[in-house]
Amino acid sequence: MRNWQNLWPTLKRLLAYSLPYRRPLSLAVLMLWVAAGAEVAGPVVISYFIDRVLPLKNFPPLLVGGLALAYIALQLVSAALRYYQALLFNRTALDVVQQVRTEVMDASLRQPLSAFDTQPVGQLISRVTNDTEVVKDLYVTVMATVLRCIALVGAMLVAMFMLDWRMACISLVIFPVVALVMTLYQRYSTPIVRRLRAYLADINNGFNEAIGGMGVIQQFRQQARFGARLADASHAHYLARMQTLRLEGFLLRPMLSLLSALVLCGLLMLFGFSPAGTVGVGVLYAFINYLGRLNEPLIELTTQQAMLQQAVVAGERIFELMDGDRQRYGNDEQPLSSGRIDIRRLTFAYRRDTPVLRDISLSVASRSFVALVGHTGSGKSTLANLMMGYYPITQGELLLDGRPIASLSHRVLRQGVAIVQQDPVVMADTVFTNITLGRDISEAQAWRALEQVQLAELVRALPGGIYAELGEQGNTLSVGQKQLLAMARVLVLTPEILILDEATANIDSGTEQAIQRALAAIRRQTTLVVIAHRLSTIVDADEILVLHRGQAVERGSHEALLQQQGRYFQMYRLQQVGRALNTDSALAEAPPA
Repeated sequence: MRNWQNLWPTLKRLLAYSLPYRRPLSLAVLMLWVAAGAEVAGPVVISYFIDRVLPLKNFPPLLVGGLALAYIALQLVSAALRYYQALLFNRTALDVVQQVRTEVMDASLRQPLSAFDTQPVGQLISRVTNDTEVVKDLYVTVMATVLRCIALVGAMLVAMFMLDWRMACISLVIFPVVALVMTLYQRYSTPIVRRLRAYLADINNGFNEAIGGMGVIQQFRQQARFGARLADASHAHYLARMQTLRLEGFLLRPMLSLLSALVLCGLLMLFGFSPAGTVGVGVLYAFINYLGRLNEPLIELTTQQAMLQQAVVAGERIFELMDGDRQRYGNDEQPLSSGRIDIRRLTFAYRRDTPVLRDISLSVASRSFVALVGHTGSGKSTLANLMMGYYPITQGELLLDGRPIASLSHRVLRQGVAIVQQDPVVMADTVFTNITLGRDISEAQAWRALEQVQLAELVRALPGGIYAELGEQGNTLSVGQKQLLAMARVLVLTPEILILDEATANIDSGTEQAIQRALAAIRRQTTLVVIAHRLSTIVDADEILVLHRGQAVERGSHEALLQQQGRYFQMYRLQQVGRALNTDSALAEAPPA
């Protein structure tokens, strides 16, 4: 189990975010001390009234009125200062959490893509949303409460020693016992709090998977299983939360209330055994009042440990993401002058013990058309991802424009190489925004790209045209239309190397022919790398590389590979037979003329 020495580095790093706000925080702390002094002075005024005014037979109106006005003024000052200090703390907390959330989101966006292969999306969402909210509570609740309690306890101790040092010493007995209770609470609650954060992340991840795969869940009638899975995660969170409540119920309020009662007994005994006139009734009243008030801030200080530990655990999760590996790029800022690709003895594995590509070599001349074919799992998309620079090259070489891909900067790589994937990402925004993606692109350029991909007519028919809002994940578009939109966002600024990963898989034959004509024109400006299952789309390729279980087993033009009558020949013949069978079935089902 961790103690405070282990938790301190994370807490110190979280508190460091408040350094730019030292002036408003210092002002808030000053307000807290003044407010605490005003609040503590109230019982002193009443004590003076009991010991000095009540014994008088005639109450001086001015003195009584002055004491009443002083008491009311002290309470008003205390309330006003607490209000303004709360505003300062809340404003600082919101600024801090905004900065933390921005940095966490930036760290998430800059993670290596390999991190997304194994890390559930719900875990990331939990860190960006829930964990940063807990950090906000550290400033809004924990820091404000701790500083307020320290100021209040400090002011009360000063007032106690000013009134009677003997009673003050008896009251001090409460502090070492409170420290012991806080230590025990921290020791047993820290692992429970850590489990609470993990269970909450599991709940978020479960909801994210359930909502994202709702169609599949309902299709295969898995609602009950997913519901039970979410219920189990929620129940685990409930049990952990109940553990913290039981711990608080045993160690906090009952224990401290018992301690306060014992201290009160000690004060009464001192008052009873003291010589007459040594301890005034007003002083006893003030100490009883302080003891009642002292109990509450001590309980608050102890209960804040749970929230403080949650903030530290949340900070650990946040900083783990911030300090993690980033997607690495080189420093070469020279733009690609050609689309030449050279791959030399490339071997790659997502996991060390399972190579996905083995000893791949390929040279692609600039402005040429190369196709990658093979059965599912042969390594085609992995090779495309390596060309995009998504994963580091660990064995072999991959050169773009004669330069190692690892040496190219992020800007050069993204401007020079683009990919259109089979399942494109469409944002819940306008068509224009989905095409530009923040780039400096005019509306005329966007329309030209839409014309190229045969999507302009559809966009004109939408309410709002190119500024029409698309639904969540572009659900107002068909799968094929999403692919066309993704192709338009790439073609609006033609890259030196264009990779199509089954980018026409969900497009009808007529639109595909139009896209093929557009790509034929683009080939004069770019190197085209196409991953295709439909071999009819790559018959014009300058070179076709056939992959099988991560190895290059055949290469050559379409005609040359057919003459070899190898694996490519078998794949092509099977597709021709399948197409012929589909055509015969369509003719058989057609009504007679």
